[in-house]
Amino acid sequence: MSIALAWVYLILAGLLDVAWATAVKQSDGYTRHGWTIASLLLLATFVYLLGKAVKVLPIGTAYAVWTGIGAAGVTLVGIWFFGESGSPARISGIGLVVAGIILLKLAPS
Repeated sequence: MSIALAWVYLILAGLLDVAWATAVKQSDGYTRHGWTIASLLLLATFVYLLGKAVKVLPIGTAYAVWTGIGAAGVTLVGIWFFGESGSPARISGIGLVVAGIILLKLAPS
């Protein structure tokens, strides 16, 4: 697998992590079966993609980028869809996470 494809898998895994966390929230403690099933499918898919990506990418970089995409993405979903605080401090924190992801992508392996 090429490094470029590994990065695609990693980014997809991060985005699916956001979808997974959203499905977990929507499952209402796993009492809503459709959302529960969706969350389990999303979990399996992002773990598979993450596993493929770390075969090529450094594990520290891959894990940090995946976690950063998840953290920033879920925070934004919380603000946009669940009415959570969009305070300047939270938005700044997301900006710092995104800056860290960019630096990790640009850094030599």
